Amino acid sequence: MMIFDFITQDEMDDLPDDDPQEAFTQFVEITRRRLAEYLTTLSEDENDWHKRTEAQHGFMNVVVAAAKRFEIQPLAALSVPRATKFDSDVYREFRSDLDHYLTQILLNNSARAKRDSVLLSPEFKSTIRVYVFNLRELVENNKDMDDGKRRDLLKHLTDFESALEKKRLNLLAVTVLAVTLLGTPGALGSSVDVAGKLISNIIRAVGEARVHEDATRRLPSTAPPLAITGPRPSETGSTMDDDIPF
Repeated sequence: MMIFDFITQDEMDDLPDDDPQEAFTQFVEITRRRLAEYLTTLSEDENDWHKRTEAQHGFMNVVVAAAKRFEIQPLAALSVPRATKFDSDVYREFRSDLDHYLTQILLNNSARAKRDSVLLSPEFKSTIRVYVFNLRELVENNKDMDDGKRRDLLKHLTDFESALEKKRLNLLAVTVLAVTLLGTPGALGSSVDVAGKLISNIIRAVGEARVHEDATRRLPSTAPPLAITGPRPSETGSTMDDDIPF
C-alpha cells in the first residue's frame, strides 16, 4: 500500500498546520483505520498473507515518514527495514512502540487542552447562551447587512453554540467569535455598540468561570510538556533488532 491508499490529499490538507503533535495524531488515526479496513478484506491464504505484510510495511513506512515531517521524536529516529527484512515480529514491535509514543502525545495534548480551555457550569452556559441569542437577533434584524455576511456571522454563532455544548470551552472559540463579529468595519452598523457589550459580557462570564475553576483546583503546571521517550530505557530511538540492516 502506498501513501494515497492510507490517506487522501484532502485529508492531508485538513491536518492542523499549527500543532505538529495533533497533526501527527490525526494522521496516524486515519492511516491506521484505512489499514484495518483493508486487512479485513484479506483471507489467511499465502497470497493474501503477502498482501497483509506489504500493507503493514507500507503503514510503518508512511507513519515514520510523517513522524519525521512533524518532528515527533524519538519516533522520527526509527528506521524502516527493507521489505525483504520486514516480518510480523518487526510489525508487532513497531505497533507496540507506536502505541507507547501516541499515549504520551495524547496525554500531553489533553493537559494542554485543559490549560487552553475552561470548565463551564450549567449556570455559566445558560448565561452565555442568552448573550449569544441576543447577538443572533442583532444579526438577523440588521437590515443594512448583505445576506452573505449575515449567513457567515450566523454560522459563526452556531459554531460557538456547538462549542458551548462540550464539557470544556476552548478559549480560542471566544476570541474567534469576538474578532469575527467586531473585526469587520461596519458589519453590524448601528448595532456594533450593543454587540460589543454582549461580547464583553461573554468574555467576562468566561473569565469568571476560569477564576472559579482555578479556585477549586490546583493551578495547572506551566512547565513544558514532558519529552516523549521510548518504551525501553536502554534504547535511544530505534526499536528494531541490531542485526537488521537499515
